[in-house]
Amino acid sequence: MKQQTVLTKAQRANQRRLVILTLLMLLAAAAYLTVDVNFQNEKLFAYAMRLRIPKLAVMLITALSIGGATIVFQSIIRNTIVTPCLLGMNSLYTLIHTAVVFVLGSGSIVASNPNAAFGVDIVLMGIASTVIYSWLFRKTKYNVLYVLLIGTVLTSFFGSIQSTLLRVMDPNEYDALLASLVASFSNVNSRIILFSLLLLALLLFWLRRELALLDVLTLGRDQAINLGVDYDRCVGRLLLGVTLCIAIATAMVGPISFMGLIIANLSRQLLKTYRHGQLIAGSALFGMFVLIGGQTLVEHVFAYTIPVSVFITVAGGIYFLYLLLRERRR
Repeated sequence: MKQQTVLTKAQRANQRRLVILTLLMLLAAAAYLTVDVNFQNEKLFAYAMRLRIPKLAVMLITALSIGGATIVFQSIIRNTIVTPCLLGMNSLYTLIHTAVVFVLGSGSIVASNPNAAFGVDIVLMGIASTVIYSWLFRKTKYNVLYVLLIGTVLTSFFGSIQSTLLRVMDPNEYDALLASLVASFSNVNSRIILFSLLLLALLLFWLRRELALLDVLTLGRDQAINLGVDYDRCVGRLLLGVTLCIAIATAMVGPISFMGLIIANLSRQLLKTYRHGQLIAGSALFGMFVLIGGQTLVEHVFAYTIPVSVFITVAGGIYFLYLLLRERRR
């Protein structure tokens, strides 16, 4: 009875922390929407909202996708200092864009039209994640660590092909390509927001049963099977869902390598719970706050000279070293 009371207090404390995170995120969103906005001129106000609201929506979707996918991936691997970018989706994204410009040119519809580029990214990355990782998971006899190792090899493979294409590419085409290889919220295509939301909603609906079993899956394969869980099937579907979530986020804004590592571990340190519902919510809220705050600095302090992905990469590298040193002390 005493232990149950302690758990209840911990859950209530986590709920309060999530409420505080939600308020911080809402304050950051309100600041992003209202800083340097002329409220007296209706046309200027409407123009500012047309620019900022789509960016805010994309940041929220990206944070939810990356935050949730990273928590699920870390729980499957049972390691908190790995990220889904090890599966090769970021490298595949850069390879797709490089190959399109190399073969078709920067003036082609696929390269210049945001809707066509998003469609190509989603289709190719979705096919790759479905075929490669579903097939590899079965061929490796449902060993997640082998899949992680193969993902690391594929990352190097995709990177090598991209480097080769860049070496023989026309310099003018290379200049046009660079802008699409860096994650940025400056030029957001608002027409893909609803489509991305629909894809994400369908993915969450498809994985609803597996997500509900995450707390059991973290107990280990043998314990989960003893509790009646089809461990291999659940892990395979969740791994596929992780790659698709990362594909959606990457296709929207570009690769953000260290973001998942930062927000997932901040959520685990703040909440200190095994309940994945709270961990995913905390990770998503941290991601929203980081992206909104970072984009506000990019637009109003640095005047678009530095993309938000640069700040995340630098901070993520430092935070990764901190996590490694902390694990070593343990």
